[in-house]
This record gives sequence, structure tokens and C-alpha cells, in this order.
Amino acid sequence: MTFATLQDSIDKTKEMPWEARELPKTVYEMLKTTADKFGQRPAISYQLLSGPDDPAETLTWAEFHDKVCQAANLFRSLKVEKDDVIALVMPNTTETAIAMIGAMVAGIANPINPLLEPEQIGAILRETGAKVVVTLHAFPKTDIAQKTAEAVRHAPNVNTILTVDLNRYLSGVKRFIVPLIRPKVQKTHHADVLRFNAEIAKQPKTLSFEDVKEDRVAAYFHTGGTTGMPKVAQHKNSGIIYQGWIGHELLYSEEDSVMCPLPLFHVFACHVILIAMIKSGAHVVFPTPAGYRGEGVFDNFWKLCERWKTTFIITVPTAVSALMQRPVDADLSTVKNAFSGSAPMPQELFNRFTSATGINIIEGYGLTEATVLVSCNPIDGEKKIGSVGIPFPYTDVRIMHAGENGAAKECATDEVGEICVFNPGVLQGNTYTEEAKNKDLYHEIDGNRYLRTGDLGRIDADGYIWITGRAKDLIIRGGHNIDPADIEDALLSHRDVAFAGAIGQPDAHAGEVPCAYVELVSSGTVTADELMEHAKVHIHERAAYPKHVEILDELPKTAVGKVFKPDLRKLAITRVYNGALEDAGVAARVVSVVDDKKRGLVAQVEANGSGEEGVTKVLGAFTRPWEWAE
Repeated sequence: MTFATLQDSIDKTKEMPWEARELPKTVYEMLKTTADKFGQRPAISYQLLSGPDDPAETLTWAEFHDKVCQAANLFRSLKVEKDDVIALVMPNTTETAIAMIGAMVAGIANPINPLLEPEQIGAILRETGAKVVVTLHAFPKTDIAQKTAEAVRHAPNVNTILTVDLNRYLSGVKRFIVPLIRPKVQKTHHADVLRFNAEIAKQPKTLSFEDVKEDRVAAYFHTGGTTGMPKVAQHKNSGIIYQGWIGHELLYSEEDSVMCPLPLFHVFACHVILIAMIKSGAHVVFPTPAGYRGEGVFDNFWKLCERWKTTFIITVPTAVSALMQRPVDADLSTVKNAFSGSAPMPQELFNRFTSATGINIIEGYGLTEATVLVSCNPIDGEKKIGSVGIPFPYTDVRIMHAGENGAAKECATDEVGEICVFNPGVLQGNTYTEEAKNKDLYHEIDGNRYLRTGDLGRIDADGYIWITGRAKDLIIRGGHNIDPADIEDALLSHRDVAFAGAIGQPDAHAGEVPCAYVELVSSGTVTADELMEHAKVHIHERAAYPKHVEILDELPKTAVGKVFKPDLRKLAITRVYNGALEDAGVAARVVSVVDDKKRGLVAQVEANGSGEEGVTKVLGAFTRPWEWAE
């Protein structure tokens, strides 16, 4: 379809109700259709190392289909039924994609960020009641196997761990060295441990059970956002297939080769890419277990695109910034577009990228709670830099704010409010697995429940959506609301600044005041004091002037490149509280800040000979709680 204006999206929606479209009913039906149609075309390629000449593995669609069937059959043989959970604590590998789709076919797939701590992984396993966990076999330079073993010790429902050995991707002498230096994993849990590849090899290559055509929950994804502890969102077949339909309808065909260095445990890589590949028959390439974070990926990126004749690059602004600090040293004549998500792209970075590469950037917007995609800058139309474009067909976006008596009221054109979404990916009333977390998550509009995204934004006269910040990120200075995006945009306008994160730091008088943390480009020399003055020139509201600017070697980021603000808040609380204690002559010090599920961020204080009265007198002036460190 032509996707140039909002009217194009509306016209597509008006063709017929979503439910009337002739589409697969399940993920397996979608895969089977593509395997029958494009069986000998490449489906998935993977390389453990990042070099453009390093060994790689490619599965055709027929081979991928057979492996998925074997995985699904294996899960069913382990007593997994359609409502049971298979967790994946995995980096990117060929097996990750196979196990992910196999889990959706057999039961409920639950990918978990392997960078989480064992306590968090264990909490997710307990919340979802996972029966099977797919993870890495112990391997040098990664502790995923060790963390998963510890997490399973606290997850009583897990009966089987299936391990994937990365050593099979190595060749030559490396393949013989790894077993000699492989770290030991002490078994302190109750689960059986089996080898994933050995076990699926025993299974038939066609499904040994019926693929029931029902719209059931097929995946759980925990949030990887910037506002605190993970929540677990539910994705039904219909929402997942909607993502595949959008990708096939608007972005990809079987002729495309897509470079995706993003993690499969995140919805962007899984649904927007892998699921869309399954619907369209396109080819996806996953370089290294850690994607963009992998050793040498940025240095070799353009040559990798040349090797795989990439037509679509999947990226995020943080990755684009890193790429722009390296020469474009390869033939990119096949590359048509770069699809960018996770955060709006600064205009200067957008211009620098398009000028250096000649590649068209398509900025999009989505979120885990809506089974991802909501909007993108139209492929065939005007791309407004910094905007996340217009809603996709069958997606309705409203900008709302609380009116009188707390009732939701729709905002006018260009008026900032909370972005609310209704589409086939929104599981009305049951977005999260924990019922309590669904409370106050929706606005009732025209008989439908619109998901409250927590994102602040506006819609302009042409129907383009602009994200201005996070509702929970608002800095409230003595009752005055400050959008952190105003501070971040001002700092990002400095040529030496690569990334910026503005938050509210604790303040004994105003509750909180603005502060900012920045990461410089590799050649940056600007000082914190100079940035403070730069911000004052470019911020038009005195109340928003940051009271503190600090330069870090690298800002903390999520797996898809968003600045992770809870970590910045922890830094600010530690700095401000310790400064206040020192000024008061109290020897106690904050040694850590923890994220408590009910109280939020809590400062852990070491007494150092100080009594509770003295600490309470100082820290009691702040709104954030504290407690003694154990």
C-alpha cells in the first residue's frame, strides 16, 4: 500500500474490519505459509563474531520451519501445554530465534534480558510460573549460565533447563580451547539440565500436536523501559500477527535483507523484525550474541551490510551516534532504509547520518504494552525529523489529559498530554500479568479502552505524533512541572554532546530540582561548567535551568539504547544525600540506592558511627526514603 499521509492509513483501515482480513490465526500458521511459499530462500543468518569474513550460519525458511517444529515438539514432550511458559535467558543466536517461535507455537514464550541480575530473572520466572528455561551452556566471558542457575534455584516451577553451547559456532583451535577454560556452574537448583540441540534432534520435523486456531496469549515480554522494575506484558496471537502484517504491508518483502543487531529478548527485534520476516519471507541477519554491543560490531558494521547486501538497517539513536564516529568504509548501494526506534532522533544526528550514508531514516514508535508498533514516519511521504510519524492502519492515537473530576479529556492540536493507544496489539484490561498493575492503565473512549502509554506527546495538524517526554519523568519543582526533554534538547544542541539525560534530583526545599548527566562524543572537550552556561542560553524557562551538570564516560542505557533514568536517579540521590550529610558533619554515608517495588528508590545508609537521630534530621528533609544498609 502507499503510506504517505495519515489519510492513507485511514483509508486502509476503512477497507474492512481488522477481524475480516484473511490472515493467519496463529504464529505457526504464518510460518507454515511462508515456508511453503519461500522454502528455499534465506530466512535467518547468524555470525558469532563480527568480522565481515567470519563464519556465519544461514537457515532457509524450510529449515527454520523444521527446527521450530522440533523445538515446539520438544517443549510439549516436557509437559508444556498451551498456557505454560517457556522462558529464554539468551543472547542472540540461531537457537534463540528457533526457541522463541517454537515456544510461541507450543505454549507462551517469555524472553528475559540476560543482563538482569539473578534476583530479577528469578522474580520473572516466579511471576510467570515458567516450566522450562532455555539458556546458555557455560561459556567464557559471559555469566548468563551462572545467573540463570541461581535464578532457577528460586523458581520452583522450572523443571527443565535447556542449554545452548556457543562453542559449536567456533572453528579451528578456538573450538578446542573453550572446553578447557569453560567456567564451572554449580548446580544448586532442582531442575533437569539437557542440551537444546541434542534434544530437538530427536524430535520430528512436523508438529506432533494440533495447532489450535485460537487467539490465545503466545508471549510474555517484560518491560525494558526507563522508569523502574520490569513488568510483564501479555501478547496474544492477534497482536503478534498484526506486527507481522504491518511489516509485510509497509516495510519488507521476500527480496529484503535486514540487518538487526538488536536483542531478540526485546519486542523491537522479536516482533518488528523476526515476526515481520516470518510474514514477509524477508531475510534477517543477527551479528554477534550482543548485537550492537558485540566486540567489533560498530567497527565492522558497514562491511557487514556490504557482505549481506543489506536493504534495511534496524537501529536506535545511540547506535547511529556511535556509527557516525566511524568512517563509512563499504559499498552501501543496496541499503534503502534505516528503521530507527526507542527514542526520537536529534535533528543534527539525523542530518549527519543521512548526509554521510545517503540512507533514508524512518523513525518509528512503539511499546511493549501495545505489542510494539504504533506509528512511523511514512515511507512514501514527508518525514518530519524528531517526529515518530503517523499511526499505522488500525491504530488510533489520542492525546489525553485529566479534566475536571479526573475524567479524561482529549487535547487540542499541538497540545501536550499523555499518548493513549488503541489497536489490535492492545490487550484491553489485561495488559500485564499482574492484575493490580492494570489498574488506571486505560482511558475509556468511545467504548474502547485506550492504553495509557505514560509518554507525553502531541499531534500536529498533519497527524504526526511528537514525543515530548515521559509522564513519570516530569520534574516537579515546588509544584512547577518541567519537561526533561527541554533540558536534554538544549544540551544536545552542543556539538560535543552525544547523549543527555535530565532528571529531578532531591531538594530539601523544592522537592526536586533539575539536574543533567551527559555523555560526550569521542572528541568532545567541553566541561560541565561550560555545559551549564550553554544550557542557560538555550533553555527559555529559568525554573528548568539544571542545578547540576555532570559528564559521565557513558550514560547507562537499556538494551535498545534508551537512557536508563533510574540509574541516573540513583547517582543523584547518592550525591545529594552524601553532600547533605557531609555539610551537616554527620559521618554516615549512602552506599547504595535500591529499587523497592512499593517505596521506589530507597537510599541504603552506612552508619559509620552516626546515630539514627542525626541521619534522620538531615535526610528527613528529603522526600525519598532511606534505611540502614545491612
